[in-house]
Amino acid sequence: MKQEKNGEKTSKVTREQLIAGLNEDLAREYQAIISYVIYSQVLKGAEYMNIAGELEKHAHEELAHALIIANQIDYLGGDPVAAPKPVRTSKKAKEMLQFDLENETTTIQNYRTRVDQCEELEEFAVGEHIREILLDEQDHAIALATALGIDVPKI
Repeated sequence: MKQEKNGEKTSKVTREQLIAGLNEDLAREYQAIISYVIYSQVLKGAEYMNIAGELEKHAHEELAHALIIANQIDYLGGDPVAAPKPVRTSKKAKEMLQFDLENETTTIQNYRTRVDQCEELEEFAVGEHIREILLDEQDHAIALATALGIDVPKI
């Protein structure tokens, strides 16, 4: 939260730290796009047909997220990264879905932190964009957990 120093408000987080965090988020969005494109096409078996179609939709949503995050990085004066986080693959459908669920869980945690950072820096509009992305990410986690037949992880 904001602290007072000589009558001026100071933040624990800097604008540069917010930009760095958003760049991590952007790299994770790139990772998600790649994962969802691959996984949606290689999942086999009748039990995975519904989730395969859902993953295609997720790929489109993750691209929209990447565009929003890159725009916010630029707005804040930073340069958007160009490389994704590493993409894990598997020949086993359950493992692929588990990888995605783990990634979504991490993404949700990171975006919650980013919202707090935006509030602290009084970058309220940036925070609102991230809140909207969070809605999609939580829906993705629900869909993946349902496909795996498990509860959504506690975050």
